[in-house]
Amino acid sequence: MDLCAGRILRTHCGRQQDSQIEAFTGYRVAISITSNPNTPGIGLRLAHLAEMVATRPAAGWLEVHPENFLANPHAAELLTEVSLHYPISLHTVGISVGSANGIDHLHLKRVRGLADRLKPIFVSGHLAWSTYGNEYLNDLLPLPYNEESLQLVSTHISYVQDTLGQPYLIENPSSYVGFRSSTMKETDFLSEIVRRTGCQLLCDVSNVVVSAHNMVYDAYQYIDNFPADAIREIHLGGYTPEKDEATPGAELLIDTHAAAIADPSWDLYAYALRRFGPKPTLIEWDNEIPPLATLLDEAAHAGEIAQAIDASAEANRVAAR
Repeated sequence: MDLCAGRILRTHCGRQQDSQIEAFTGYRVAISITSNPNTPGIGLRLAHLAEMVATRPAAGWLEVHPENFLANPHAAELLTEVSLHYPISLHTVGISVGSANGIDHLHLKRVRGLADRLKPIFVSGHLAWSTYGNEYLNDLLPLPYNEESLQLVSTHISYVQDTLGQPYLIENPSSYVGFRSSTMKETDFLSEIVRRTGCQLLCDVSNVVVSAHNMVYDAYQYIDNFPADAIREIHLGGYTPEKDEATPGAELLIDTHAAAIADPSWDLYAYALRRFGPKPTLIEWDNEIPPLATLLDEAAHAGEIAQAIDASAEANRVAAR
């Protein structure tokens, strides 16, 4: 393992407890909701679940971690009601396609059961591993990018897709360490996974910003090399700067999902839309969760950026006629 760029692994905070479902007593607002997945959405966390049911604010779509609902009947019931009014996406944190021990079939079947109930527009997960034996780790751990990992991950993704009965979207990770045993770039690894399995991709733009800073590469070049034809979804989330204890004076960016989206992510997002075209965009916020209105404002800003790019592209098309 090469520890030259970042030497820490961070806790994943997707799983939440039932106590985080907050009561909301406001009045329900009847509004028209679009089902167009090319409009920005938000990650729905348990803290906002009751409020979403009660008020139905305008949002393009919602994404949830299914693991928060599989053993939580009350939350699952509320989510089912929400799904009547919004397109839902499932973003898994426990399938662990990079684990050498294989996929937990029972867990995957439970995710399939929830998917059958909610009819999600997407089911996605991470290019990472998070299980060891019978233990589930609260981390998304990295992989070397080589043929051995490629065979393992491809086999697991194919199995996941066969079990789910639909494409599985793989998200690019936030990186803090590299491996000397890696023989290919991350974008090449993702491209080959797509070729071998027919899976689709989730481009987390903020993860690109984080990884490019920590691993010292060009974020815009990464977007240029990303397999654009396979992208079905984009994520944006906040990160937190921290001192790099191994390199005095240096700074790491940590993918905490605990802050507003930073300007470098917004800038790279605009660049990505120009390259990829319009894509369903999701705002993530998992720690130090703000009021629901704050997430909706972030989603609205993403929509404004997308609309401006669409308008500019249309003006260029008209001028070229």
